[in-house]
Amino acid sequence: MAGVHLSRSDENVREIEALAALLGGRVGLDGVLADLDSQARPSRLGRLLGRAVDEAYTWEDRDNRDHCWWPQGISTSADASATEVVAGRRLMAVTWYSPRVHGVSHGSRLTILDLDTLRYRHVLLVVPTLDDQGGLVMEPLQVHAGGLVWCGPYLHVAATSRGFVTCRLDDVLPAAGRVESHGHDYVLPVRFSYRAHADEGERSLRYSFLSLDRTTTPTLVAGEYGRGSDTTRLVRFGVDAESALLLTGEDGLSRPLALDDRGVVQMQGAVIARDRYFLTTSHGPWQPGSVYVGEPGSFTPYRLAVPMGPEDLAYWPSMDRLWSVSEHPRRRWIFSMRRAWFD
Repeated sequence: MAGVHLSRSDENVREIEALAALLGGRVGLDGVLADLDSQARPSRLGRLLGRAVDEAYTWEDRDNRDHCWWPQGISTSADASATEVVAGRRLMAVTWYSPRVHGVSHGSRLTILDLDTLRYRHVLLVVPTLDDQGGLVMEPLQVHAGGLVWCGPYLHVAATSRGFVTCRLDDVLPAAGRVESHGHDYVLPVRFSYRAHADEGERSLRYSFLSLDRTTTPTLVAGEYGRGSDTTRLVRFGVDAESALLLTGEDGLSRPLALDDRGVVQMQGAVIARDRYFLTTSHGPWQPGSVYVGEPGSFTPYRLAVPMGPEDLAYWPSMDRLWSVSEHPRRRWIFSMRRAWFD
């Protein structure tokens, strides 16, 4: 399919190996799960603020109030594995970004949450590079992280006009007391990137959010947040079930299986469940958000369906539930909706 496409960069193998040597070796996801240091809790208010909300949880107070970090993307162990568990646990993964204030941003981070204990831990996303003299430099990943897909061993993190970046959870490293990590005890380096391109005469896609559709063969769903004259396109890419990477053509590029320009204004997330699209839209920090259901060109809006500031979406098949996060300080929840509520 002509139009937009993605090219995968080389892997940061030397850079990650150098960082692992500096920090004492990898601990991977298991190391994080053995050291979950924060406690989420059920929230009645989160359920009451959205007509479609079935369950809601909120973060510890320091994370709920924090103006430095804003939740954005969500994925789950049901995306990562056909068994819907990883390391024997039902897990949530959430991305946050740090907006630039007075010229300073702390970058992007990942949170791993155990859905059964509600314990969680933050991990800083970083980019390691080697300078001309072979010296190692580690910088926080500077992307909006508006969407997240956990597919096999990989985490794909939305990077808007850049496409998306990919990390491998086996690469989690201990950082406490070893490097500057903005208060995080663990870091996860970017392994490679899927860079956004467009054919001549086409507009490159903005990768505002991501999700995974496992209905038949896996596909990665992406789309654009847009207002006014902005495009609001939805796109699907094929995923190789064995490698968990995007399918490529003979030219080495990943092109969409489908692209449609009939999304809705201010989409914050999109997921396919039971052959229908579900979209979240936001209406500012004080008004509850909406969910749109259907197909491009024929969406039904459900007003007041979710709390204010809804973001990315994920679908958990065996639960038949949609999961999302909300972003605004003091109004931050991880929440689920029963898909059948929209029937």
